[in-house]
Amino acid sequence: QVQLVESGGGLVQAGGSLRLSCAASGSIRSIDDMGWYRQAPGKQRDLVATISSGASANTADSTKGRFTISRDYAKNTVYLQMNSLQPEDTAVYYCYAAVLALGTPYFLDYWGQGTQVTVSA
Repeated sequence: QVQLVESGGGLVQAGGSLRLSCAASGSIRSIDDMGWYRQAPGKQRDLVATISSGASANTADSTKGRFTISRDYAKNTVYLQMNSLQPEDTAVYYCYAAVLALGTPYFLDYWGQGTQVTVSA
């Protein structure tokens, strides 16, 4: 089994910052991409940022220049530094990882439980 545990969400005023963390654990052989999605009430889940096993990062246009994704490969952990937060960034943020688990022949996507980020005006 593979688990993703997120932390770091909360309530912040507009212009503030938060840092999200997501640690993967369990029967892991290898991790390819890790990243973050978010889902606001009544909307679909959208990509925020991803980072590959080779440290290539991809960030959504709506967050470029404000959000930075990074990864600690030794700890199987991905981070999302969010600066200059705006009310429209309010959403549940989900971590994901493409994991090759012990006993499986292919990579599967695993998701965290989600962490709420609320930005007040």
